[in-house]
Amino acid sequence: MSRTRAPGRFRTVRLLSAAAAALSVPYWLPRSVVAVRVALFARINGDEGIAFPNADVPADRFQEIYSHPAANGRSRGAALSDLFWYWLAPGPEVHQEHLEDGPRYDEVARTTLAVLAGPSQDLSAAVARRTAAVLDELVTGRAAFVRLRDLMMPVWAEFFHGLVFREPCPPYVRRLIVDNAEDVVNSLKCTRPRHLARRDRLTRHLRQRIDAGQVPRHHLPDGLSPQQQAHYLQGTFFNTAVVQMSEAMAHLLLVLAQHPDVRRKLAAAPDDDRYFANVLNETLRLYPLFGVAHRISTDDIPLGPDTVLPAGSVLCFNYPDYHATGYTDPDVFDPDRWDRLVARDQHHIPFGVAANRPCPAWRLAPLAMHAATREVLRRFTLHSGVAHTRSIPHRAPCLLVRRDRPLPPYRLLAARVFLRVRDRWEDVWRSCTQLVLGTWMVLDARRLRPAARYFAAHDTQGVPLPAGTDGPARCPYPHS
Repeated sequence: MSRTRAPGRFRTVRLLSAAAAALSVPYWLPRSVVAVRVALFARINGDEGIAFPNADVPADRFQEIYSHPAANGRSRGAALSDLFWYWLAPGPEVHQEHLEDGPRYDEVARTTLAVLAGPSQDLSAAVARRTAAVLDELVTGRAAFVRLRDLMMPVWAEFFHGLVFREPCPPYVRRLIVDNAEDVVNSLKCTRPRHLARRDRLTRHLRQRIDAGQVPRHHLPDGLSPQQQAHYLQGTFFNTAVVQMSEAMAHLLLVLAQHPDVRRKLAAAPDDDRYFANVLNETLRLYPLFGVAHRISTDDIPLGPDTVLPAGSVLCFNYPDYHATGYTDPDVFDPDRWDRLVARDQHHIPFGVAANRPCPAWRLAPLAMHAATREVLRRFTLHSGVAHTRSIPHRAPCLLVRRDRPLPPYRLLAARVFLRVRDRWEDVWRSCTQLVLGTWMVLDARRLRPAARYFAAHDTQGVPLPAGTDGPARCPYPHS
């Protein structure tokens, strides 16, 4: 009798073991794939970069090195630049973040500040109008599952279109901008391949507006050609601005979805600037929009009596690592800590450092985000149980529920569980996709070498080098 039962027991054990292994996949496979991806990228890219903070440059000296006058190279001379230029095509050679110091950068920076300027009250009102219109258009009914980054992109597409063109954004143009921004950020996160045709459609539209004289003259740098001006508008406002503001809002709203006490306090006092600043500071401390900012040293940087960072070093400033130092319980979301702290005295640089090209929207972003958050909280409560990471590749899944038509607690619990389980399983295929696409794009960028090829034929101000000039000698390029 026992002999006939034994095979059945073994089959049952094997089936249970297989089921347990399958169900555990979301808990171990994504982490394993990420570890493989990090190791593979490091192998492909080599050891070009010097990460900060490190043993020689602790967190207390991070801003000192970041602010050093010689830490001012942007793209020329770093293999890592090829990858960022590849992701930001077309037009990375006139993208404000990647321009080398000099007259061309100065003119572009002045133009950007002129576009972003305006009375705070007017800017806030414009954001509120755009947010209200998009929310009323895209979220109907009592409750809706959304991806917060996707929800906010049309808001910023319309807002920055208004700043650039000083007119409302037509629906088809909003679609062009959103398609372009989504393609850039998805390729940056290695969740989708690049679709350059989507980007080219926006470039053509911007070039047509420029050729027709439909862009305010002071919103275009005179030193750029019309095609470069189109790339400037696209890269600065309809890549970086739309993407970064959408990501920032996704982080902020996901925090509110996962910390109901904070959400309720903000909703009860929507005009409390101090408390909103605390919440935003804590959100950007835990989830800085920049991961690693790389710079190329243009001269030696002394670290001490016997230690020097030589000219040509690729300096990689790690924002998340820096933001995690100098705080009690750094992994805990605690906006009230900012009642006791002064942001400028902490390891906290959400918009960069003043001495090394801070984000030009450092003034605009907080007031615009506050205006958008007020409109969201006026309409909805937010609920989510998904993982929250700085890279936020899942685009922040969330349940929005009308404030005047709340759901019963059991349905909110079911929604949070659903979001959590779905996110776990999505992370399995997403991590595998990132491994495959990330590896392919890194290799393709190294094959195309867009930054290295550009600087082999142009000087740092974009002027073509004379025929016969030994370009590579003027453009040091490690590991090429």
